[in-house]
Amino acid sequence: MSIPRLQNPLRQSRLALSICHWALWLACLLGAPGAHAAPFEDTLAQRLQGCTVCHGAQGRATPNGYQPRLAGKPAGYLFHQLLNFREGRRDYGPMTALVDPLSDAYLQDIAGYFSSLDVPYPPPQATTATPATLQRGEQLVRRGDADAATPACQQCHGESMMGIAPSIPGLLGLPRDYLNAQLGAWRSGKRHAQSPDCMAKVARSLSVGDIDALSQWLAAQPVPPGAKPLHEWPAGRKMPVACGGVSVEAAPTGVTR
Repeated sequence: MSIPRLQNPLRQSRLALSICHWALWLACLLGAPGAHAAPFEDTLAQRLQGCTVCHGAQGRATPNGYQPRLAGKPAGYLFHQLLNFREGRRDYGPMTALVDPLSDAYLQDIAGYFSSLDVPYPPPQATTATPATLQRGEQLVRRGDADAATPACQQCHGESMMGIAPSIPGLLGLPRDYLNAQLGAWRSGKRHAQSPDCMAKVARSLSVGDIDALSQWLAAQPVPPGAKPLHEWPAGRKMPVACGGVSVEAAPTGVTR
């Protein structure tokens, strides 16, 4: 008896992702503390092989455009995202099921492992935007939009846009679809972070066209060879808005953590 084929490509994609994510969940849970030791090399790297099913070998990301790169991101940022999935600020069932039984210490180990990986970035994506759209994206990244109270991305993510340790991620080397989806999720209230949620405030100041412009421009930029997040917040600089989970040194004047 032949198995009926799904005619809807979107349904096929969702089915494949569902199978992928539940396989990932089982693989990572089996590597969690307290699980039976596997009859092969029992290291953190081996246990986290399940995560690479969706996030790519060594956390480099996969070509599908929706699961982000993990390798080389600041450990504090990765840890906070794992907490956000576990505690409901980010809503994605497979990730929540994966991290729900894991302790803070184990989540920190996962974050530290992927943060330590130094692997090449993919080439930038070819843009599909008009020159005017790209110009708007670059303006938002470098100068922001004072009329809309939108700060420049560089004010928080660093002039190189590679992020600042321990908690601010880089925005280069990410797929356009992922950037677009995450900015849209913040704008619509689907995604949240620790309070005060600075990215939600920033995203609500953006139009749908602005989100497209940012995603197009950022995804089209090459990652400079050897580029990495800054090790600490630049002395004397303050963030333009209060942001949960960011160091006291970076907080705007008068804001405590």
